[in-house]
Amino acid sequence: MAAMQHEPAAGHPDPEVRGWAPSSWRDRPANQMPQWPDPDVLAAAQRTVAALPPLVFAGEARRLTDSLAQVAAGRAVVLQAGDCAESFAEQTADAIRDKLKVILQMAVVLTYASGVPVVKIGRIAGQFAKPRSSPVERVGDVEMPAFRGHIVNDDAPIPAARVPDATRLVTAYHHAAATLNLLRAFTKGGFADLSHVHAWNQEFVASSAEGRRYEAIAEEIDRALRFMRACGVDLSTGAPIHQVDFYTSHEALLLDYEEALTRRDSLTGDWYDCSAHMLWIGERTRALDGAHVEFLSGVRNPIGVKLGPTTTRDEALALCERLNPDRVPGRLTLICRFGVAKVTGVLPALVRAVTDAGHPVVWQCDPMHGNTFTSENGRKTRHFDDVLGEIRGFFAVHRAEGTWPGGVHVELTGDDVTECLGGVEDILEEQLPLRYTTTCDPRLNARQAIDLAFRVAELLRA
Repeated sequence: MAAMQHEPAAGHPDPEVRGWAPSSWRDRPANQMPQWPDPDVLAAAQRTVAALPPLVFAGEARRLTDSLAQVAAGRAVVLQAGDCAESFAEQTADAIRDKLKVILQMAVVLTYASGVPVVKIGRIAGQFAKPRSSPVERVGDVEMPAFRGHIVNDDAPIPAARVPDATRLVTAYHHAAATLNLLRAFTKGGFADLSHVHAWNQEFVASSAEGRRYEAIAEEIDRALRFMRACGVDLSTGAPIHQVDFYTSHEALLLDYEEALTRRDSLTGDWYDCSAHMLWIGERTRALDGAHVEFLSGVRNPIGVKLGPTTTRDEALALCERLNPDRVPGRLTLICRFGVAKVTGVLPALVRAVTDAGHPVVWQCDPMHGNTFTSENGRKTRHFDDVLGEIRGFFAVHRAEGTWPGGVHVELTGDDVTECLGGVEDILEEQLPLRYTTTCDPRLNARQAIDLAFRVAELLRA
């Protein structure tokens, strides 16, 4: 397990010898970082967070790396899902439970249909910050600082609420700790028991076509479990079906927060960012000489990088060399977010270059961010058909290249929202305002998410 800072263990060179330290990012250009108005308040918040216990442990991060290595080798798939930006106001037990339900349902569908393990990673317990395309936004006739996530400022449409407040770093830590506590209770305490798959169904999913497809799978799992018991298979409390491994992740955007939660593991001497099991670098912060790449190059967590449609083969190769020079399987995930119109044109060259160079990466499809547009009523949205279309293109490229499509990275909620168009409910533009509650980007609702899982399962089976 990770501890507070200790001397490095024998056989593990100090990263500082290589010129890296948790604070070395401060010498690099840092995009998307807020302008904190009071350096003293920021420093005090960092000291407070640094003195608090780690949120996750090094051993857990290493287990996730091992699981992702199986994905890289084509023996598992990864499902990474959760909110666009977590809201401090919505960190309730019911909201966390319902989000977990949907992810577990999707994983059951994918596992049952594909026959391979599913590595389950939530965009949860830390996804409080969001990059923005502009530092300001207009609300009515008033221009004000953009909302950057509740770890930075508030989404209330008044200028005073948008002033960055560093004390929110401490608040974010406590929200993350409470969420993690509940997630561990759910996933290890019986809620995630495979024999309870029926209980994961929400009413509005159970009444839909995809809900009935899910119930059919649940019935077959029940029959299989009854058969195993009849054959004398041990399904006692300690059996793997009674709990799941569930990991947390978020974009490592606010490096002041990430640095404060970076600890040196007492067993290995390696540095780990103990704010989450997995961290990723966004499309707007993946500059090779930038602060975010510098920071994540030195921690030993599994990490991801978002690649957009302008990514060149040389950029992809340079990021692989910088972030995983030792070619450790499971260390690096390339999260592709090209858009339905560009995926088949951009992805093949990247796959060939990275594969030919011998980098054992996980290839993951983010079909959300490249397909976002603004509707006529001013709401940001995505169309389910575009989301599915990009996934299909992603799978087609890997099929043609003989490589493994490692999984998907989606934004969803357990709430019955109307934020993404189409899907089995055929949500229309005029219906978007009915239940549009996201603080930033549009999310799939539970019905759309389960439907997507069935579609991805069909692609995996093929």
